[in-house]
Amino acid sequence: MATKLIIAIVQDKDANRVSDAFVDQNVRATKLSTTGGFLQAGNTTFMIGIEEERIDEVLQLIKDASHTRDEFMTPPVNLDGGMEGTTSYPVKVQVGGATVFVLPVDQFMHF
Repeated sequence: MATKLIIAIVQDKDANRVSDAFVDQNVRATKLSTTGGFLQAGNTTFMIGIEEERIDEVLQLIKDASHTRDEFMTPPVNLDGGMEGTTSYPVKVQVGGATVFVLPVDQFMHF
């Protein structure tokens, strides 16, 4: 039976829904607190070792529980330059959803 590793990076606001869906469907996952690069926002990364025939099921659970949304953020003020243009205004950015990687696994052992 082939095993795959799914790495799913989910915004913290969606993490509980994803986690609950995994519990309901008996999907074992390791949950890590991570930080995104662009917005420095909190994320949760799930690592799931799963049989190949359940990959589509797990991907659908993640898709159903993770939603994109628009939020406003204020970019940091650049103090290196002069004082002109230091006022920063909120900009709309899309956040949420999930970034998912499915990787082959050479060996899988559960002790």
